[in-house]
Amino acid sequence: MSNSLPREDAAHVAQLAKLHFSDQQLDILTGQLASILDLVETLNEVDTEGVEPTYTVSNNVNVLREDLAVKSGQKAALLANAPETQDGQIKVPAIIDEES
Repeated sequence: MSNSLPREDAAHVAQLAKLHFSDQQLDILTGQLASILDLVETLNEVDTEGVEPTYTVSNNVNVLREDLAVKSGQKAALLANAPETQDGQIKVPAIIDEES
């Protein structure tokens, strides 16, 4: 089977994931991604005719509590623990990646 994955495709996947690899690491990644794609291709060969889809592995239904908003009155105490606040909110540094 062994679909040959072009090195450029592996580099593109790494770029989309905002990962940076050396040439040697990219060669290893390319081989690993090709192996994963081969495995998926093997799974595509499995005959699933007549097999009911599995939506969940458990028969439990609605096991979570109801989501209710509770006014706890802890805002002042929480803001007192924050390193920096502004207008009643926790101020955090902007994290904007302008590279695309």
